[in-house]
Amino acid sequence: MTTLVPDRYRAIIPDWEAFVAACGRPLPTVVRVNPLRADPERLAERLRSRGIGIQRFPWHDLLFTVDRPAGAMIEHWLGHFYIQESVQALPAIALDPQPGERVLDLCAAPGGKTTQLAAQMANRGTLVANEPSGKRQMSLLANINRLGILNTLITGYRGESFPMHSSYDRILLDAPCSGEGTLRKEPSLAGGAARGAVQRLSRLQRRLIVRAYDLLRPGGTLVYSTCTFAPEENESVIAHLLNERDARLTSSDLPVSGHPALDRWETARYPEAMRRARRFYPHDLDSGGGFLARIKHP
Repeated sequence: MTTLVPDRYRAIIPDWEAFVAACGRPLPTVVRVNPLRADPERLAERLRSRGIGIQRFPWHDLLFTVDRPAGAMIEHWLGHFYIQESVQALPAIALDPQPGERVLDLCAAPGGKTTQLAAQMANRGTLVANEPSGKRQMSLLANINRLGILNTLITGYRGESFPMHSSYDRILLDAPCSGEGTLRKEPSLAGGAARGAVQRLSRLQRRLIVRAYDLLRPGGTLVYSTCTFAPEENESVIAHLLNERDARLTSSDLPVSGHPALDRWETARYPEAMRRARRFYPHDLDSGGGFLARIKHP
């Protein structure tokens, strides 16, 4: 059977054949209901009345699969839902922001996680959505407006030099990455990311995670996430932070288990606490792949 990613991952991905099979299937269309503008039960009934097949997720009340493309549905344009892979809902769930808190989404565009965070905050408190690219800010702003987000402001700083004038209760760093976990919808990644790109992105991610941690208030929470399989962009970045700062890895308290992060990769050895971070593969949730780590500031 032909693999869709480099063999260098064969030893770390459980049930390799199921992984390869999942990578060869089209992604299901998953929508996340926006509770600021829609009730999930009423939305489901409305879609079913038009003959649209719906399958609810057992682990999240606001996620369901629809049996046809959803981008042209009127409910999409009205901001009743956001289209995303189910695995992409996990970082915001792990961060668990509360109404009234100060929250930072350091790499925010196109806004899927930003709008999820705002909904979890019930549009209360302050959510800063940072995106340095002016072009990508347009999609971020469009999604914030479409979903009725009111507690969010957009900034345009480079994440690694975000101003230190304020501290935050919770920070999401959904880091720019090589995107290997999106290979089901990105054919160009079928052979895996170039090693040079992985190394370049890892250097950026290390700068970003240290700045994100330094922006936390004492007792605050940081969630680091990517949509790639590369340990250089995942475990190695977390290990760098643990080496540079007095950060503490904690369990992520997620509704799905995933797989423990690696304790070693090639010549690298990672701290025992690294097993608290989680890896997700396409065959786990019939979705994309990703990595997630939840970090506390003492």
